[in-house]
Amino acid sequence: MIVFDRLWATMQKKGISTYTLREECGIDSKTVRRLKANENVETKTLDKLCTALDCKIEDIAEFIKE
Repeated sequence: MIVFDRLWATMQKKGISTYTLREECGIDSKTVRRLKANENVETKTLDKLCTALDCKIEDIAEFIKE
């Protein structure tokens, strides 16, 4: 299972809100909801997040074996 707990920590560390993701980074509210619920997102969304946060994929997502 892929979880996005690290995303929220990285956003807090960099001072970026979900509002900023939606308004300035082009990530819609439906996608933010999916991230919060650890649901599937497209790789282009992960690319947008890494670009907006200037980070690596491991800074926003983690695989946890079920």
